[in-house]
Amino acid sequence: HVIENFLAAGIENLSIIFNAREEDCAEFVRSRFPGADIRILVKTTASSLESYREIARMLPPGPALVSTVDAWCPRPDFLEFARRAAGAPAEETVLAVTPFVADENPLWVRLDPAGRVTEIGGASGNAVTAGMYLFPERVRNLPGPATLGRLREYLAWLVERGETVRGIGIEAVVDVDRESDIALAAALSNRPGGDRRS
Repeated sequence: HVIENFLAAGIENLSIIFNAREEDCAEFVRSRFPGADIRILVKTTASSLESYREIARMLPPGPALVSTVDAWCPRPDFLEFARRAAGAPAEETVLAVTPFVADENPLWVRLDPAGRVTEIGGASGNAVTAGMYLFPERVRNLPGPATLGRLREYLAWLVERGETVRGIGIEAVVDVDRESDIALAAALSNRPGGDRRS
C-alpha cells in the first residue's frame, strides 16, 4: 500500500530497507512491482535511525519523502500530504501529523498556530506523528549526536537544535502493528473519500 501511494504521487525512484528475516518481503515487492524503479536493501539494523541512515545513503540528491512501512494512509490523504510537503520551503523538514491516535506508543508533537513543530515527545501534544516525512538533503546529511538511537530521537533533536520542522495534518493514519490495526485500516478505506482499492 505504501509503495502504491508513492507511485500514485508520481514518485518513481524508491528505496526500501528490509531486515535479514524479511527476504520474503523483498521478493514480494520485486514480483508485485516488476516495472518500478525500486532499490531494495536487505540488512538488519540496530534501530529505526540506523535504517533511516542506510536509506538516506541510497537516495539521490534533493529532498526525500520517507515513510515507515507500517504507516497506512488513505491514498487521497497521502497525495495531499505529498503535494503540500513538496511546496514547503526547501530548508524545512516536514512531518505528517494526525489527531487520530491508533498506536500503542505514539510520538506526540506540539505545533504552534502556524504549524511549526515546537516539541516532539512527551506524554501529550496537539497531534501525533504519522510515519511520513519530507527531509531536505541538508538535513539528511546531518550526523546527529552518537547518543541518538531511534528516528524519533533524531526528529526531537532537529527541533531542539532549532531546525524548522513543520507539521502537515492528515485526518487519520494507522500504525499497522497488530491484527486489529488491519481491521481499522480496512474500515477507514471503506469510508467516504477512503481508498477502497487498498
